[in-house]
Amino acid sequence: MANEVTIPLLPCPSIDEIGSFYEMLGFGITYRQTRPNPHIAVRREDINLHFFGMDGYDPAQSYSTCLVVVEDIGDLFDAFAAGMRAVHGKLLVSGIPRMTRPRLRNDRYTGFTVVDPGGNWIRITKATTEPAAQTKLAKALENAARQADAHGDERQGLKILEGALRRATGDEPEFQEVQEYRDELIERIKGV
Repeated sequence: MANEVTIPLLPCPSIDEIGSFYEMLGFGITYRQTRPNPHIAVRREDINLHFFGMDGYDPAQSYSTCLVVVEDIGDLFDAFAAGMRAVHGKLLVSGIPRMTRPRLRNDRYTGFTVVDPGGNWIRITKATTEPAAQTKLAKALENAARQADAHGDERQGLKILEGALRRATGDEPEFQEVQEYRDELIERIKGV
């Protein structure tokens, strides 16, 4: 078998809200049905996502996720961020919906996560691995990203970064990036 296509079908409380959110990110609506069962399909290039409306669904309790593997995450992140900034005036980094910035995680894949209004975690990952982190601070950054961005445990990610910053000398190449990520995690914790 070859050329199979798998498209996730994810829950949401409102197909209209989901449709608007993904349009903001540059997706087009390819299908919309309100009866008998709410269903909306969105597409951006080869990324296809489908959603079904579910009465009483609580996005904060969602376990829904899917992985989108792409060759280059940079342009996609930039386009999503530009759409968010055009609509909201900023990158949404806390609450639901939100989006993380691209980071190398300790599985050696660089990626970012979009949490949509349905609480679905759309994990965008680069198709190829990166070299392993070399410094203690870089390893802490990867571990923090794994906890906060991949597992949703911002407090554990923050704890990792604060410990690493206490031991840092300040001249490491990752120092500023670690400080910025720490500040982002503080904002996310306050906004959740």
